[in-house]
Amino acid sequence: MLRVERTERAVQKKDSIPTPRSKVLVLVDESNVSSSVRTAGRGLDWLKLRDFLAGPNTGRDLIEMVVYAGLPPAIPTWQDERDRKNKFVHWLRSNGFMVVTKDGAPAEEGYYKANVDVMMAIDALELSIEMRPDVVILVTGDADFAYLAIKLRRHGIRVEVASVAANLGHILRSAANDVIDLAPLFRTFEMINTREPGRERSSGAAATRKSIAGNHLSRAIALLARRFLRGSTQLILFRKVGRCLWIGLAMAR
Repeated sequence: MLRVERTERAVQKKDSIPTPRSKVLVLVDESNVSSSVRTAGRGLDWLKLRDFLAGPNTGRDLIEMVVYAGLPPAIPTWQDERDRKNKFVHWLRSNGFMVVTKDGAPAEEGYYKANVDVMMAIDALELSIEMRPDVVILVTGDADFAYLAIKLRRHGIRVEVASVAANLGHILRSAANDVIDLAPLFRTFEMINTREPGRERSSGAAATRKSIAGNHLSRAIALLARRFLRGSTQLILFRKVGRCLWIGLAMAR
């Protein structure tokens, strides 16, 4: 009888042990997600997005949410747009988001280009070494990140892609462990006027340039992945490769 009671107490004690909460790293392609929510005629509520992906009610602990944003060119004709974007970046940082920016370059009339894909991919590898997340959430619908998702998964990290599921291509969808559909969340955001003067260019000739950059991105990830998660001493290598690739892309443009 005593042995049975001890066994029951042991089982109850085991059941009372809380399940460890997953550590989550969220990386956001700001241009991509903003374009998606704008297409839905809504304004992006960044605080709701953060709570939806890794808030207190998700059973997960947010390590960091990093937003990658392109800035309008630092030239007089774009100064007003640049000032507005910088105010937005300041708001993000003051609300606990980590923000990485890149200066854009003029494209076709009324547009600019500021591709942050390479920065986001290199950081995904580097931060995964430093922070050791259980889950990486890529907030993007860009298929160029499919190879990154596969590489992270090969090293035991769960990868989830957050985007509008109906518009998500098969390549990125199949590369991730799971897809988080943002469409229901977008419908809770406020309606806006979608006619905005200055935007990053993502079609036509710029799309061709983006495709070329995507090929460079895949090769960079492959090179970095050869030494991925082999210790913090490799971080210097990551940074050197990233800088070299960045210079190459800049010259190509």
